[in-house]
Amino acid sequence: MSGLRRPRVGHIEFLNCLPIYWGLMRSGALIDVDLTRDTPVALNDRLVAGELDIAPISLVEYLRHADDLLLLPGPAVGSDGPVLSVNIVHERPLTELDGARVALGSASRTGVLLARMLLADHYGIDATYFSCAPDVPQMLRKADAAVVIGDVALRALYEAPEQGLTVTDLGEQWKAWTGLPMVFAVWAVRREFAAAHPGQVKDVHDALTRSVSLCLDELDIVAASAARWEPFDAATLAGYFRTLDFSLGERQLTGLREFAARAAALGEAPPLAVGGPLLFEG
Repeated sequence: MSGLRRPRVGHIEFLNCLPIYWGLMRSGALIDVDLTRDTPVALNDRLVAGELDIAPISLVEYLRHADDLLLLPGPAVGSDGPVLSVNIVHERPLTELDGARVALGSASRTGVLLARMLLADHYGIDATYFSCAPDVPQMLRKADAAVVIGDVALRALYEAPEQGLTVTDLGEQWKAWTGLPMVFAVWAVRREFAAAHPGQVKDVHDALTRSVSLCLDELDIVAASAARWEPFDAATLAGYFRTLDFSLGERQLTGLREFAARAAALGEAPPLAVGGPLLFEG
């Protein structure tokens, strides 16, 4: 990469991407990129604005800007069944929540849209949605159900049943509904950067692929290291990391297209172009 500026690459600070970042550190790949660590929403906005060249982006935001972006074929964050960290917490069965108030405790655009899709299209629930701080007890004082994501959702998975609450895993619900994996976030490159610097994009993609492979081989070590500063023990983290699907193969792309079609039907994103290139091929 000598003679060229380093690619501006984004990385999500959240727990679900920690194994990938750990692999990048272990492999030494961070030396070759200008890395920006931030929240998913901030990285979404910066990639769309052209302030980053390559970054993870929520599936919904990728769909809204697919004309400007190419997917990197490989790294992603999703699930092929339960995801553990994208949940609805509720006291009454979901089938009894028609006309309910549903609190959205996350800025995750994909997780929130998935919750709305499932409640409306799968359960036939007409609900009123509102955003609030991600605190389950506070959310359920104002609402009949709470959509939570990330650390809050993981804690709810273990704590809510003791409080008489039910936790519905949205990754598991999507798999039961469609038979397909769910993709929550993808890695994408701006099309003009890919056209101008395909070699650099290939180097970053190869580094991410190696990182995923490395972290999957050493997940117990990753979990033990993360448990030193995360509010979960090593066994919980190892189980969580093994549940996540970090791949973007043909089945995941089929799930992505299914979600895209449903999002387009709701007017949440334009339809994906038919026949146009989705993937970077370097």
